[in-house]
Formats: sequence, structure tokens, C-alpha cells
Amino acid sequence: MMLAFAKAVSAQHVSGTFTDLPNQSISLYGFQNFETYTIDSTTTDATGHFTLAFSKKEYGMGFLKSVDNTPFIFILANEEVGLKGDAPSSPESVSMTKGNQNKAFNTYAAQHPKREQALSAWDYLEKLYTVDSLFSAEQIPKKAITKEIERIHTQDAAFVSNLPEDSYVKWFLFIRKLVSSVSTVAQYRTEEIPATLAALRNINYADERLYKSGLLNEAIENHIWFIENSSGGLDAVFKDLNASIDLIINPLKDDTEKFNLIATKMFEVLEERSLFTSAEYLAKKLLEDEDCGCLNPEFEKRMQKYGAIAEGSTAPDISFGEASYYPEGVTARKLSEVESDYTLVAFAAGWCSHCTEELPKIAAYYPTLKEKNVEVILVSLDENASDFAKFAAPFPFISTTDYKKWEGQAATDYQVYATPSYFLLDKDLKIVKRLNSVEHLKAVVDML
Repeated sequence: MMLAFAKAVSAQHVSGTFTDLPNQSISLYGFQNFETYTIDSTTTDATGHFTLAFSKKEYGMGFLKSVDNTPFIFILANEEVGLKGDAPSSPESVSMTKGNQNKAFNTYAAQHPKREQALSAWDYLEKLYTVDSLFSAEQIPKKAITKEIERIHTQDAAFVSNLPEDSYVKWFLFIRKLVSSVSTVAQYRTEEIPATLAALRNINYADERLYKSGLLNEAIENHIWFIENSSGGLDAVFKDLNASIDLIINPLKDDTEKFNLIATKMFEVLEERSLFTSAEYLAKKLLEDEDCGCLNPEFEKRMQKYGAIAEGSTAPDISFGEASYYPEGVTARKLSEVESDYTLVAFAAGWCSHCTEELPKIAAYYPTLKEKNVEVILVSLDENASDFAKFAAPFPFISTTDYKKWEGQAATDYQVYATPSYFLLDKDLKIVKRLNSVEHLKAVVDML
């Protein structure tokens, strides 16, 4: 009884009324790493009133969800939370009645999108008055536009800056704004690229607040996307990515759980985006760091296999089984029997929309490849004969499958986790290059 009483006293509460949800189930959820979990559940009364409890360990972001399945996000801090409105699906109707951090969060959530809309309009006008001869001579409106852009930026920054220094809302709003701005900065505010990259690299992945924020996945994915789309050529992209890998991973070596979590996620995103040079850099870094010893056995095994198919390694042989299509006159029944100076091994599938765009381009480019003595082998990850035939039969090069998708022998040997994946091999099956697109293939082939 004493334990239950202590727990009840220490618990904090989210209470409120959703007038459109009388007698409905409602649940409170929290974030942990890349997942969400249920904190508490209840049923609203006839007026839509409810009360839910959370403990101090839930410190971070949370959300409510009811029968309409639309989340309403707010802060679970060291304060009682009160709200009222129509329903979670109508966030514009919801106001915060208790909790200073949530009142600030609610205000910013309402104001910030309006500022962003205004900035987009002013940015457009600023460019128009700079590059269009019809307007470029008009200095007065140009100065007024610049002044208003600066005012909006200052006002937005001041709101966050004036929040209590130790509040979760101040930390969260800064990080959320940063990770959500990368697309706009990369495409329209290119002058902000250096500062944005520096800020992304300054995110502290040892900070427990990040793991309770719901932003962890977005922080990693958007960081990698931003570098890929703002650094210029591939050499510059990989240089910047490798620098970011070091800055993110190195401080986590004393925390095995976070180290494995972040390293695994970064590797998966690099693989998915076909950024193989940096994926190999990360794998090599993890395996060679003898001082760390913090890889879990499963991830370490995966890295070792990945290292075995890095550039410069000898690729595994591939047998062409019964489910294979051959061009006329071809007698090779495995990869090592293919007679060519170079061979492009492409892993793809008919269910992959990007593959159905890329492989026809390779087929169209095939005559040029043959002139360079480059052969093509398609390893399909289709799972049945009809899908394989529909996808692969029209191509003029060898196509093979074992209908086992990711679990197939070749896909396993080559550590393929995304489609399409491309490996350019020399005549001795040495991996010359891991390619990320048909354009990349053409650039490499032009240098052969």
C-alpha cells in the first residue's frame, strides 16, 4: 500500500477534455529510441474528460491517440499538463490550460509555420528583385524585403532563446527546427548550408533527451540526406559524410547501447541510399577500432561480412540456377565463367519501382557496355516465376534468381539490403566499384 501511495504521489498527469470524444478510449504514448510505447490508457467520460498518468522517467515528448488514430504531440516534463479542445485530429482547436512548457510549445507550434510561409514568400521576392531585370534596379523594396526576412528570423529565434535555459521545450524546438529545415536549406537557402551542417554535427547523440524526443530517426536520416544533397560531387559528399560519421560515433564509445544503436542506423541509411563508400568507411572504422570493443556480436558479424565485399575485395562467385535467362550463344553457368574484362552485377527486382526505372536504362546502355567489354548480370530478388519473367525476360543480358529474395545465396553473400545495388567487378572478380546509379556507372565506364 505504501509503494502504491508513493507511486501515486510521484506520478504526474495529463488531464483534459476532448468534447468530440465522449466515452472513447484514449492512450498516452512516449518515445524511446526509434520506437513508441504505451504509458497509460483510459476512457473519457460523457463530457470527453480524461486523466492519464506518467512518471518522471517519461521526461521527453509524448502524444495522445484516440479512436481517430491522429496523434496530438506535447511535452512530458516536470509539470502537470492540462488541455481542452475538440479532438486530437483538430489540433488548431486544442489549447493548453496547464503547464508552462506546453503553453510555450503550443504557441510556437501555431506561430512557426506562419513565419515559414512568410519566409518562403519573401525569399521568392528577394530572388526576383535580385535576378530579374524588371525589378533589380529597385533598391528600396529590395532593402525592405531583406529587412523583413531578418526580422522574421530574429523573432523566431528570440522566442526560443527567451525560454528557460534548462527547459525541455527550448532544447526540443531548436533540434526540431534544425532537422526539419534541411530540405529548404539545401534547395532554397543555400547560403545557410555551412551553418546548418555545423549545427547538425553539433547534435549530441549521447544526450538522453534525443532518445525520448521522437526525432532520433529524423536527425540521422536528414543529416545524411543533407550532405548528399548539398555537398556537391560524390567525392565531396563522401568526405563530408565520413567526417560526420567520426563526429557522431566517436563520443559514444563509452555507451555500448547508444553506440550500437546509432552505428547500426547510420549504416542502414547509408546502404539504403547507396552511399557505399561511406558505408564501407563506417564498417572499416568499427572493425578496426580495437580500443572500443563495443560492437554487439550480431552487428560485428554483419560488419565483417560487409568488409569482405568492400572495394578491392574478391567478390563471391554466383551460380546461375535453373531460373535464369541467357542471351543467345552464352554458355556461362556461373559468374566466374563470364568472359569479359569487367562485369556489372546488379541486384534488383520487379517489385522495386526504382529498379524498373534503372534496369531498362542499363539495357539501353548495354551496347556501349559491350563495346567496353563490360558484361551485365542481373540477380533478381523476385519471389515467383511470373514476376521474374515479367521483369527480367526482356533484358539482353544474363538474368538469374533463386526466388528467395533477401535470403538468397547471392544476396546474402553480397550483403545486399537495398535494391538496386550494383557491383562492378574486373575479370578476376575483384570489386572495382560499388555504384549507386546508372549515371555513376556511365561516369566510371567512361574512364575504363
